[in-house]
Amino acid sequence: QAPIKATCEEDMSCKTGFPEVVHSAVVSRSVHGGQPLLNVRFRSCDGNKKIHFGSSEPEDFRVGEDGVVYAERSFQLSAEPTEFVVSAQDKETQQEWQMKVKLTPEPAFPGASEKDQRKIEDIIFPWQQYKHSSPLKRQKRDWVIPPINLPENSKGPFPQELVRIRSDRDKSLSLRYSVTGPGADQPPTGIFIINPISGQLSVTKPLDREQIASFHLRAHAVDVNGNQVENPIDIVINVIDMNDNRPEFLHQVWNGTVPEGSKPGTYVMTVTAIDADDPNAQNGMLRYRILSQAPSSPSPNMFTINNETGDIITVAAGLDREKVQQYTLIIQATDMEGNPTYGLSNTATAVIAVTDVNDNPPEFTAMTFYGEVPENRVDVIVANLTVTDKDQPHTPAWNAMYRMTGGDPTGRFTILTDPNSNDGLVTVVKPIDFETNRLFVLTVAAENQVPLAKGIQHPPQSTATVSITVIDVNESPYFVPNPKLVRQEEGLLAGSMLATFTAQDPDRYMQQTSLRYSKLSDPANWLKIDPVNGQITTTAVLDRESIYVQNNMYNATFLASDNGIPPMSGTGTLQIYLLDINDNAPQVHPKEATTCETLQPNAINITAVDPDIDPNAGPFAFELPDTPASIKRNWTIVRISGDHAQLSLRIRFLEAGIYDVPIVITDSGNPHASSTSLLKVKVCQCDINGDCTDVDRIVGAGLGTGAIIAILLCIIILLILVLMFVVWMKRRDKERQAKQLLIDPEDDVRDNILKYDEEGGGEEDQDYDLSQLQQPDTVEPDAIKPVGIRRLDERPIHAEPQYPVRSAAPHPGDIGDFINEGLKAADNDPTAPPYDSLLVFDYEGSGSTAGSLSSLNSSSSGGEQDYDYLNDWGPRFKKLADMYGGGDD
Repeated sequence: QAPIKATCEEDMSCKTGFPEVVHSAVVSRSVHGGQPLLNVRFRSCDGNKKIHFGSSEPEDFRVGEDGVVYAERSFQLSAEPTEFVVSAQDKETQQEWQMKVKLTPEPAFPGASEKDQRKIEDIIFPWQQYKHSSPLKRQKRDWVIPPINLPENSKGPFPQELVRIRSDRDKSLSLRYSVTGPGADQPPTGIFIINPISGQLSVTKPLDREQIASFHLRAHAVDVNGNQVENPIDIVINVIDMNDNRPEFLHQVWNGTVPEGSKPGTYVMTVTAIDADDPNAQNGMLRYRILSQAPSSPSPNMFTINNETGDIITVAAGLDREKVQQYTLIIQATDMEGNPTYGLSNTATAVIAVTDVNDNPPEFTAMTFYGEVPENRVDVIVANLTVTDKDQPHTPAWNAMYRMTGGDPTGRFTILTDPNSNDGLVTVVKPIDFETNRLFVLTVAAENQVPLAKGIQHPPQSTATVSITVIDVNESPYFVPNPKLVRQEEGLLAGSMLATFTAQDPDRYMQQTSLRYSKLSDPANWLKIDPVNGQITTTAVLDRESIYVQNNMYNATFLASDNGIPPMSGTGTLQIYLLDINDNAPQVHPKEATTCETLQPNAINITAVDPDIDPNAGPFAFELPDTPASIKRNWTIVRISGDHAQLSLRIRFLEAGIYDVPIVITDSGNPHASSTSLLKVKVCQCDINGDCTDVDRIVGAGLGTGAIIAILLCIIILLILVLMFVVWMKRRDKERQAKQLLIDPEDDVRDNILKYDEEGGGEEDQDYDLSQLQQPDTVEPDAIKPVGIRRLDERPIHAEPQYPVRSAAPHPGDIGDFINEGLKAADNDPTAPPYDSLLVFDYEGSGSTAGSLSSLNSSSSGGEQDYDYLNDWGPRFKKLADMYGGGDD
């Protein structure tokens, strides 16, 4: 978009728009993309308007902002005029104007030379003079000047004059001439210049058609004040092509393939070269040919090339990949239609690989292959089949497939192909029994993944024989039948013969002893099997209601073993279907219930439970026993279904409490089985909803029977512990009282010794008055200790004897009596420990002025007793042995 300025030549009133309805122009027949063709004029009375130009054929023509029409692509104009519409639109008011453009191709003048074409030297504004025209006529439109043809790479001299532009008004006015457009005042600038006075248009340097094929200039004529005198005219300068570029191949090395054995005329590949020169002239017309072929076998001319298109095809037969895998061709491209004298050339390499076809069948390396396999083995490779194939390795024409054509009707073998070696691996897929088949002879055919080429047949070497020997091995015995089903009534007694379960050894050709039987699994330990003949007998009573019986079926597993090398064994399952007998009486459920003490509501629903099954179970009969009489007097029972009954009160009121109600239930077995079940019924006071209201608070708080019992047990245990603690405290007090001496605490010399815990040498190292310890004159005769009674060094578990308790204020003369009484009690107690009353004083060392306690004879006849056994009781009784068994010391 740009401001358009225009002047009116003849009409003083200005009118915006195109000055013409149809604009005609003559252009060259060959149009190149981006080539300027003509300039359209638009008159704008308001110079500030911004006009946008458009074309009705935007794919072919484009109108620039300055009104220059350009070709969008390269094409050839037809002989008939080409028409399209150019539009102009005001972007502010959206007003639009249109004008038709008619392009006429330039007439050809055969035989005209460059010199003849350059005779047009003057371009006059606005006149146009044809060579064979009539007298000049003034036109109201611009003349379209025929293009100026200028050869590229001209050597000069420069500047080189082209044409002179002049106006018919230069006689009366002083004019100034100028040119605008690409090549003049637009990049690339300075290629074309014009003398502003004479109007001489010149070129300043050589042109290159490969860079710019044509230039579109516009010539202007103004007076000395810069006013436009004439309308601008268009000048088109075409650059004439010269053969200054060699052909160039798109690739220096071309790769193609052709199958071996191809017939003559088979297309192989196409090579392409381009030339920067004009392709419509001889300078850009290329021709191809093959310069050489390597290798030259089997013929030096195996290929030919289309000289115009570059297509390479075969011209001879005999392509064999196994002999020649690749051909290398040198291709030459020459312009000037291949003229070797004037044309320019270039070369490229075409590499043609001969691809493999399946023209060689696979052949076995041997006619017979051998293998062996142990019986009952699967997924074992028993033989390797090797083949040879001359085709290209690891291609469908080389990869082998193996097919068994005979010898395996049951499909026990399959043949896999090793992808690396192409060998056939004969593999066992189903177990083979030596006793049935000892030898297999297979017929195998080898083929490729793709069919053989036409006309080629499989030779006899494509078929081979495979001989497979089966090796006998020790097989496991098997039970027949397995599992074995036995139907038997439950209750069969121990020691009864149940069934015979034997196995068979499949090895008929091996020397083996008879089979041995053993028990492998017997969950309830009900059975045993004879190890020789397989007879199964019971060792316990069969019970259908046992936890080991599922759905009336009991399963036991047995083992049969042979003595082969290696030993083999087989298992068999014995299934015992136990038939039910009526060996279980029905029972009531639940065992406890609650009802109200009044007649309404008081119904209790009960259910009969019988481990037996039909017909030895329900329907059941419910009744109350005749005794005691209070049962039927207080209660009544009604059967509501085959398994359910309803117990209720017969009387209007029954005192609250817990009652044991016996119920006799009889099943439907033959013979019938019945039992009397006790139902513990709790009768209580109820509210209007039938809920008990006189239950304990603990029960009311939501505690069950188990919780109540646990709480009571805890209370009882706590009471027992308290009682035991009280008893222990009382016994402790008694023991303390029994050990106290009947003297004042202040006069008790022992208290001084124990108070300070002095364990010295005894009384001899202390200044105490021991005269208070008086020895009694007599000893009672009944204090004699029986001979032979031993004391145990432990506390008695029964109640201890009651020793005398000293009075609160004893007389000093009572000490002897106290000691005698304690001695008597100790001698009469056979279970008293060694720390009895005699040890209260303990041993305080030798040489005491008080004398030894042994002087207080415990018995009048003690000297006659033998106390030597005390020496055997250990160090703790050594002093006691010295006291009773020693001498005067």
